[in-house]
Amino acid sequence: MTSFYDFTLKTLEGRDLALASLRGKAVLVVNVASRCGYTPQYEGLEALSKAHKDLVVLGVPANEFGAQEPGSDAEIKAFCESRYGVSFLMASKLVVKGDTQHPLFAWLTASAAPPGDIQWNFEKFLIDRAGRVVGRFRSGVTPTSAELGAAIAKALEPAT
Repeated sequence: MTSFYDFTLKTLEGRDLALASLRGKAVLVVNVASRCGYTPQYEGLEALSKAHKDLVVLGVPANEFGAQEPGSDAEIKAFCESRYGVSFLMASKLVVKGDTQHPLFAWLTASAAPPGDIQWNFEKFLIDRAGRVVGRFRSGVTPTSAELGAAIAKALEPAT
């Protein structure tokens, strides 16, 4: 697979999500966890998803970093909705690093600059309207940071 649009994930509700259905939108893919020091970033991610109609925030729960996402999909959904009012798109929990890494994350980590393994929860990958990885932001870059905001604005420009 060589394109963002070639992948399919499951949502927290168990529905298939063909990433091809997001064609023409910018997408911010974030590996998330409920018991992490960065978990309050859910608030900023929700704000981003509400502020930009052509930006899809895609949260992907993962348990590879300090076992900080031990819950089931139903538990994750309940936590995100009740604690942070999350209404943006959430995928089913999957593996983002290691021998059983999901193919989407193998593609993201190979396509991004810099390439390489995800370091921790709440790492962000920005996909432009043409399906290209145009930004990678480590956990400490908040959803409300000027750095991410500028990159999102550029990614929202019409596809070329």
